[in-house]
Amino acid sequence: MSFNGKTVFITGASRGIGKAIGLKLAKEGANVVVAAKSVEENPKLGGTIFSAAEEMTAAGGKGLAIQLDIRFEEQIQAAVEQTVAAFGGIDILINNASAISLTPTEQTEAKRFDLMHSINVRGTFLMTKACIPHLRKGKNPHILTLSPPVHLKPKWLAGHIAYTLTKFNMSMMTLGWAEELKKDGVAANALWPRTTIDTAAVRNLLGGEALAKMSRTVDVLADAAHLILSKPSNSCTGNLFIDEEVFAAEGITDLSKYSVTPGGKLFTDLFVD
Repeated sequence: MSFNGKTVFITGASRGIGKAIGLKLAKEGANVVVAAKSVEENPKLGGTIFSAAEEMTAAGGKGLAIQLDIRFEEQIQAAVEQTVAAFGGIDILINNASAISLTPTEQTEAKRFDLMHSINVRGTFLMTKACIPHLRKGKNPHILTLSPPVHLKPKWLAGHIAYTLTKFNMSMMTLGWAEELKKDGVAANALWPRTTIDTAAVRNLLGGEALAKMSRTVDVLADAAHLILSKPSNSCTGNLFIDEEVFAAEGITDLSKYSVTPGGKLFTDLFVD
């Protein structure tokens, strides 16, 4: 399945996982919309929508930087309209933008609870809603959301209830879209890593350098996403994928090249047994 000329809209694509997926597809000639809030570089995070879009173009695709905060419906609509005006449509939507706070109930402030729900749940829903009319007209159209399998086990709820609710909601919406859009040939799947991924969030919020060294690079999710998006949209839908399972289905079991520390111990990510 060629991505040459296809238009891919990625939220939170100025860095990390979203950017890595964009670069993977740009190398095959995709038009990549880098939709995120970062217009000025934060030294702790790195990158802006403009630098990421330039990298997409340098990789072989066409990058388009759009400043977007998915908490605001009018910004979402404007971003979609700008994309369609520039590239003629949308073939793939990557719901990557997400807010995280791994805090127990008493330590979760109302504003943090609201932020996670407004971005992870409401923002993802409205972003997808705005893209659906264009995806219906797309070539092998896919919605891919970065969210985990849904296991109603107390251990995944305890300790960070607010965050878990939002991520499970993203996955449940994915299952709903798969069924709702099946007749239109639009695929909806989710993707989640088996191990922690070396991102700014891991380094700055979760475990610092120590956890980063026990993680895999963002390329593991970029390559897994590429495999999913290459599948026929009318048959590969309604899945809550773990990256290792995606590779295993293709006969790929050696993922050592993705380890930040060659041969080192890997740390299992949240929501994965």
